[in-house]
Amino acid sequence: MDIGSRLIEEMQINDAFVIPIFGGIHISESVFVTWIIMGVFVLLSIILTRGFTVDNPGKRQQMVEAAVTWLQGVPREILTPENHRFVPYLTSLLIFLGATNLIGIFGFKPPTRDLNVTAALAIISIVLIEAAGIKKRGFGGWLKNFTQPMAIVTPINVLEIVIKPLSLCMRLFGNVLGAFVIMKIIECVLPVGLPVVLSAYFDVFDGLIQAYVFVFLTGLYINEATE
Repeated sequence: MDIGSRLIEEMQINDAFVIPIFGGIHISESVFVTWIIMGVFVLLSIILTRGFTVDNPGKRQQMVEAAVTWLQGVPREILTPENHRFVPYLTSLLIFLGATNLIGIFGFKPPTRDLNVTAALAIISIVLIEAAGIKKRGFGGWLKNFTQPMAIVTPINVLEIVIKPLSLCMRLFGNVLGAFVIMKIIECVLPVGLPVVLSAYFDVFDGLIQAYVFVFLTGLYINEATE
């Protein structure tokens, strides 16, 4: 099989399995890997938080609390003080995106190379952003904001509701897919040695950077919506 054919095969989003009910429910690889990540995090949460106490916390509890505090510090620095209530969401988003982008190290295909996954995340974020704006200004104030700084730019401001999630979606999807394609080409040309070295950048560094960028932009949009 030539490189092009192999690459096309690798880029396809295939079914992991089919649930034999209602005529067959197709579960894609992206959904299945996402379930695995969720299951691992749920299991880790149960194991790591077992036996936590308010008084006299043990070393394990102190380490977990320090890690959570550090992770929460990332979105906390992005958001204005009045928007710190969104820190748990952005922290969870950061952890999830980091895990999905790094999952390729373990031989899985990153769910974020699936446009459906990045689109769903972007839609969730834009709904939260607009809801924050409505809560801050009220529904009338939220509508009036589309006419700022002058009524003539109203169509452009309305269009931003589509542009923002599209930007979040395509930026994450494009970068993750691009890194995935590059790694597959390298593996086809030189399967030993070089892929391990470059994986440190494309799978680890770039994956974490893209997770941060998505959270960073979401935080900025929340701040903008609540000004």
